[in-house]
Amino acid sequence: MRYAIVTFGCRVNQADSLQLEMQLRARGGTRAPADEADLVVVNTCSVTATADQGGRQTLRRVARLNPDARVVATGCYATRAADEIAALPGAPDVVSNAGKDAIVDRVLPVVSDVETTAERFGDGPGACGGLVSPGVVGRVAFMLRVQTGCDEPCAYCIIPSTRGRGRSLDIAHVLAAVSHAANSGFHELVLTGVHLGSYGRDLESPSSLTALLRALDRHPSDVTFRISSLEPMDCTPEVVDLVAASGRFAPHVHLPLQHAGALMLRRMRRPYSLDLYRRVVDRIRDRLPHAGIGSDLIAGFPGEREVDARCTLDYLSDSPLTYLHVFPYSPRPGTEAARLPDRVPGPLVRARAGALRAVGAELNQRFRATQVGSVRPGLTLEGGMVTLTDNYLKVRVPPGRGGNERVNVRITAAEPLTGALVD
Repeated sequence: MRYAIVTFGCRVNQADSLQLEMQLRARGGTRAPADEADLVVVNTCSVTATADQGGRQTLRRVARLNPDARVVATGCYATRAADEIAALPGAPDVVSNAGKDAIVDRVLPVVSDVETTAERFGDGPGACGGLVSPGVVGRVAFMLRVQTGCDEPCAYCIIPSTRGRGRSLDIAHVLAAVSHAANSGFHELVLTGVHLGSYGRDLESPSSLTALLRALDRHPSDVTFRISSLEPMDCTPEVVDLVAASGRFAPHVHLPLQHAGALMLRRMRRPYSLDLYRRVVDRIRDRLPHAGIGSDLIAGFPGEREVDARCTLDYLSDSPLTYLHVFPYSPRPGTEAARLPDRVPGPLVRARAGALRAVGAELNQRFRATQVGSVRPGLTLEGGMVTLTDNYLKVRVPPGRGGNERVNVRITAAEPLTGALVD
């Protein structure tokens, strides 16, 4: 079985695709380009209309270039609009997020000596070490989904209806997965979740993100942990202080702001204020002076006035953020925001998004300039020509190293971002 997996969207989707890859390799599958594969899995995203469009275009292209392949569409778009996807050329199989873990059993015969997902992440040695290794799945970091689903009522977000309620992987299974990843040669593991800060609340013996991080800090491997997106109210002083004191966690935090205007935050149903966000970011910068701090922002949310847009720009210009992900508002069918009046005209939405991206570029350039002369630990990416530093900078380095090597890099220039490896 030759397979291809095409992944859109967030790190949770990337982690899901990694699990599919492991299962396919356990059944003897081998990677192939999508136009040559026997099985093509398209793991879709539906956070924006653009994401939906990307999924449709990919499915149409596979149907045109590889009409004999079995095509499976899964992910959030496939969950939200199953009939719409099933009607596309080639009539792909549609599997919701709830059935994603069973895709391989649907398309391949069960092999009796292959471990189940639970066994693979149980105690002791397992199949994971032989199934994936750095670079095989296209990344040097191991993406581990420790939580999925969300119970927050953000007005613009479709994810609670496509991922369901919050659910966590218990700490014992998380630690077993870390051991497998370390035994497979991974030096970095990214903790992912739809609402990562809610980790553990749903477990039979309730836990917390702080408890998970403390357990990871004690893990006997030498894996470095990178925390993916955290909501501002979940990035507590305890979390920040633990990351700062540990040495096991990358100094990199992604904190979605979405908007700095009080009225817009209320309309979005975001459960924090700009003052809280500012305190969290300032604490991170104080405790982790070299940290990369990213954020998500929505431009043109319904009802956004010029004064609201200016509020966000004013905060950003003097903030310690180091990069931005900007999303022009896109109405998602079934969300509260899709029914709100006072839509912002499309050209104005795009103009405001462009202004936010311009500020984001300035923030990133400013941060890179502050790092010139510093020495940062990192991992060489595939080919060894780029190092991803612990504080989330991709630094061009001279050739001579392979991928997935731990290195120290002295940053020598900000534009373009280049450095020299230090022994």
